[in-house]
Amino acid sequence: MRTVVGIRSDKRARQASSHNEAPTPTVWFASWRQLAGVLSDENRALLRLMQEKQPRTVLELAELSGRAASNLSRTLRNLKGYGLVKLHRSPDTRAVRSEALATEFLVVLD
Repeated sequence: MRTVVGIRSDKRARQASSHNEAPTPTVWFASWRQLAGVLSDENRALLRLMQEKQPRTVLELAELSGRAASNLSRTLRNLKGYGLVKLHRSPDTRAVRSEALATEFLVVLD
């Protein structure tokens, strides 16, 4: 699952560049620092782990990843905010299952 991400300032993010033939990003970051924080080695490994193992709960994912459940929940909410993760809440329990929506990234600079 490849996702195209881009980096450009807020001012330039509002301008459409229709003459460009490069792939169009679906996720934008304001800076390299922001991109590096969200798509860190650890977070990309987490996304791959989610895709490969398909854990049924965040607690199961915490065990598989070796991360604390509270920190993992925060990371998953952040990744969800960028459209990289989908969180499914069980209607019967408080259990949450995470789904990776992207595991490979193509970075486009503007």
